[in-house]
Amino acid sequence: MIQEFILRDTFARHCGIELIEAGEGFAKTKVSLADHHLNGLSMPHGGLIFVLADVAFAAAANYRGIPTVALNVNISYLKSTESKTLYAEVRELNDNGRVGSYHAKITDETGQIIAIFEGLGYRKSIK
Repeated sequence: MIQEFILRDTFARHCGIELIEAGEGFAKTKVSLADHHLNGLSMPHGGLIFVLADVAFAAAANYRGIPTVALNVNISYLKSTESKTLYAEVRELNDNGRVGSYHAKITDETGQIIAIFEGLGYRKSIK
């Protein structure tokens, strides 16, 4: 079910982002970097890193089938990488009524953390 939800995300597909794992309050995405993913300094573009984490956030937050949208998000870029693959792994920190809190680590293929992402999800309806 969540795979279909992510497949409808045409922007994520356009960016080459794949959902590789999802469960209740958890998701992992990846992107294989190509030249069009790089910024003017030949590093992975910050916008791509954000989208990678945001797609994992969306999968984790919407896994239960309750429509959830971002209320607030923050990303901190910690270091650059020359890796060819990036991953975002999101975990739910709390499930508190209409608002859920999520934390993500964005890593390269060696496991080095290159960014951290925090998001609050607003559940539009509660079953």
